[in-house]
Amino acid sequence: MGYDVDVVNTVNFSNHSGYGHFGGTKTSAEELTRIFNLMQQTDVLIPDRLLTGYIPNAESLDSVHKLVKTLKTTKADLLYVLDPVLGDSGKLYVAENCVPLYRQMLPLATIITPNWFEVEVLTEIPLTDLTSLRAALHKLHKTYQVPNVVISSIPLSKLSTSLPSDLLPTSSMRPASSINGTNKPMGEEPTSLQTPANRSVLLLTILNGFKIVWPIFSKSLAYATSHALCKTHAILTLTHHSASTLSLPSSDDELDAREPGRKSRRMKGRELRIIQGQEIFRREAWDGVEKMGVWEGFWKD
Repeated sequence: MGYDVDVVNTVNFSNHSGYGHFGGTKTSAEELTRIFNLMQQTDVLIPDRLLTGYIPNAESLDSVHKLVKTLKTTKADLLYVLDPVLGDSGKLYVAENCVPLYRQMLPLATIITPNWFEVEVLTEIPLTDLTSLRAALHKLHKTYQVPNVVISSIPLSKLSTSLPSDLLPTSSMRPASSINGTNKPMGEEPTSLQTPANRSVLLLTILNGFKIVWPIFSKSLAYATSHALCKTHAILTLTHHSASTLSLPSSDDELDAREPGRKSRRMKGRELRIIQGQEIFRREAWDGVEKMGVWEGFWKD
């Protein structure tokens, strides 16, 4: 891909936890700190961009927090993408004492990418409608000073009564449909901007597809999110087509419980075809990328 990346694992597992059986180790806070310190001593810890994801406990998260503060002190314009992996569908994947630490890290981030549940946890605002969603975004932008927010996995049922008609799904909707509220191409600046320092992108899940909306205009954020989402969808499509050629066991909890290797065979056949789909990631000009449209009037009551 052309990027020189230093990878530090927070966990080392035998396989994805979706297989049902897995094992391995979690990198301790002491080990993480030692790795970071040695990278600094050898002058290899000089990133232009930083991405952090799953961190299982508060001690390790604190070690990462200290690293981010150090890097931001020496390089104020460091682009930091914070994925606050807390959980999903009402369930935490990490220890509860990680939550206040993530709140402390929010002001350091350039972009955060929480899902619906993680926004609720971080802001302490239950997301039940468009009004509460606005309040949560306002808190992230103003209280926590996060300039760019991308929220994923928003269930349409939460917002359906509040959405403009042009954002609702239609019978002819493609699996990946964009919302084009302004009918302007990606590179064209809208005539009216709202608080350009704060930008939000919402990813609405609709049936088996998705729609993309961005209530505040930012060409770079919209462009990057469009490519990331549409290329992910392309990888999922490739994986689905590949898996459909195999004779995989169907999803059945009772049969899986009776036959130990059944779930593993199914999961192995459904592993993401990332290596086989490298050309998808390498594309720069690609007509498969959907353009985003501005959600006009999002910030209005």
